[in-house]
Amino acid sequence: MDNEYNRYYIKIRTIFGINPKTIHEELAIALGPNAPSYPTVTEWAKRFREGREDVNDDPRSRRPVSELTDENIELVREVITNDPHSTYDDIIAETFLSHDNAQPHVQSDVINYLTEQHINIMSHPPYSPDLAPCDYWLNDYIKRNLTDQPDEKSLARVVSKVMKIIPKEEFKKTFDKLLERMELCINNHGDYFEHLIK
Repeated sequence: MDNEYNRYYIKIRTIFGINPKTIHEELAIALGPNAPSYPTVTEWAKRFREGREDVNDDPRSRRPVSELTDENIELVREVITNDPHSTYDDIIAETFLSHDNAQPHVQSDVINYLTEQHINIMSHPPYSPDLAPCDYWLNDYIKRNLTDQPDEKSLARVVSKVMKIIPKEEFKKTFDKLLERMELCINNHGDYFEHLIK
């Protein structure tokens, strides 16, 4: 059962006045480890009690619509052509691309290409700010390098300029941190781990 079906179930049970704890227990019995978490059930039940009708996720403005571009595909091809024994980590280090659960990254064309090239795909948990470089690094980096701007256009220009001159070493450090964070996430069984970071 996917998220949409789970949310329909939560919505109907909420309409019948069933509390989130009971709804979560029912889903856990039916779906086992694939059941949504208790906080997720609670949040969606609250939304439905407040009158929400839609069961789909709200759009996320922070995410790019697509990272599957001809330029990115060519970058990966170039790395593999130069060294057919490139590992996934080599590709990430040389291209600064990340393969997570974003829609463009889990489409069959991407998966097929990576599989054909014998690139191991590490499973990635659902979106987590603890594992999103924009959330744990880039936004703060940009803020630290900004000055006050008189208007939105000026701000956009300065942000764009800051992003274009980020040194490669910064990206390398960030992706090294990502690997550490992924390990913490795995060791903590997917639970919150930000407090464990040194």
